[in-house]
Amino acid sequence: MMGSGGVGGYYGGRLAASGVDVTFIARGRHLDAIRKHGLKIASRNMDDAHVIPAQAEEDPADVGAVDYVIVAVKLWDTAETGDLIRPLLGPDTTVLSLQNGVEGDDILAAKVGADRMIGGVAFIASSIGEPGIISHIGTMQRIVIGERAGGGSPRIAALHDAMLRAGIDTETSEDIERTIWEKFVFLVGLSATTTLMRTTLGPIREDPASRRFLHDVMRETVEVGRAKGVDLPADYADDRLVFADGLPFDMTSSMHHDLERGNPIEAAWLSGAVARFGDALKVPTPVNRTVFAALKPHAAPGP
Repeated sequence: MMGSGGVGGYYGGRLAASGVDVTFIARGRHLDAIRKHGLKIASRNMDDAHVIPAQAEEDPADVGAVDYVIVAVKLWDTAETGDLIRPLLGPDTTVLSLQNGVEGDDILAAKVGADRMIGGVAFIASSIGEPGIISHIGTMQRIVIGERAGGGSPRIAALHDAMLRAGIDTETSEDIERTIWEKFVFLVGLSATTTLMRTTLGPIREDPASRRFLHDVMRETVEVGRAKGVDLPADYADDRLVFADGLPFDMTSSMHHDLERGNPIEAAWLSGAVARFGDALKVPTPVNRTVFAALKPHAAPGP
């Protein structure tokens, strides 16, 4: 697991707890805690897990070649990560990105080769509660994977089966680009509103003004995706608003967590990306442009 935070720590922890040989790449106090006490998953509505001992390293060069590299680092670290994982690559190693945004796969493909890449998307609300402990909110913990060119393959089937055995809700997709954009639409909306408004999803969806703002952020993202040729329904933002109504009241985004903790945020790759794409495609994105302008002082550099 290249990155062992809320996403990499959770899914890697579930895989390791099921018996899969997993090595976690981590840093600092989180790495120290995993080495000393193992990796714990504390889930509000599902079974907890404790992987002890857990294999954890700081430098991928200390691991050697592996079957799969799952990338779950922040987007601004993607290019560097593509260089760092080269010691992990054997002749048949597959690379899967579970990052936010819609640009990580292409950045990694330029570093490791497009033939190694499969596409994927993770749906989960989780974060590092404290070093060595992953906090999981709600019951959603779903992954969708697929070949970037479409169709099935033995490497997709093997990873799909391993994740199912680990208790992870896992599906395969014949159109993984569309699936990634489907998540992107909601992620941009959730991240923009929770971070800008400094609150959780519940108050946002229940107030008419902020609910409309959430819808507008997602609507612009849908319009940009359709302009890029992604097969999204024109009313997909309406669908995502209904989806939001069924999520936990206190659900928030990793970007909101990062802002609250004083960490750099991924705004340039979310609302900022929608605005960039909109400029290139001549699609108006005034709401996402405003979100990015407001959050840019807290944002890590973007592409």
